Amino acid sequence: MILGGARSGKSAEAERRLTRLADDAVYVATGGHREGDEDWAERVRRHQKQRPDSWETVETTDVAAVLRAATRPVLVDCLTLWLTAMMDQVGAWDDEAWRDGGEQELAARFDELDAAWRAAAVPVLAVSNEVGLGIVPESAGVRRFRDEQGRLNQRIAAASDAVVLMVAGIAVGVK
Repeated sequence: MILGGARSGKSAEAERRLTRLADDAVYVATGGHREGDEDWAERVRRHQKQRPDSWETVETTDVAAVLRAATRPVLVDCLTLWLTAMMDQVGAWDDEAWRDGGEQELAARFDELDAAWRAAAVPVLAVSNEVGLGIVPESAGVRRFRDEQGRLNQRIAAASDAVVLMVAGIAVGVK
């Protein structure tokens, strides 16, 4: 697991590590497409250029299914975007929807990802943002996101053989 803040070098480090593991790998892009967002499209293009042509790219938020079916090393980039999509799907931004089952649904999705991560028959790397180092967000929904990101990071870190924190492009071993 490779953690860090924005532009800390997480993805580049994950890609370097995966390249050392295998020539043939699966890159799981969890960010999706954003109509009309040229900045996002450029970020996606930059990431695509960095990856070897031999890697298969799978654009999905069904990360657990990819891990269960994997027969070659996998890089998930990133768990933060996956979490955003999951929170969208369960209505977690709305306090009432969160109380009326959204929290339990998100917990079930965490359980599914955690189980697939632990059962993976191939090496798996994941990139995730460490978002809890800054100020306390003003809105309940954003605080919820920060808290759930922390919970997700703890679960995947616990299930991982190694955890690295990226600081200014430098990989610092955590576990």
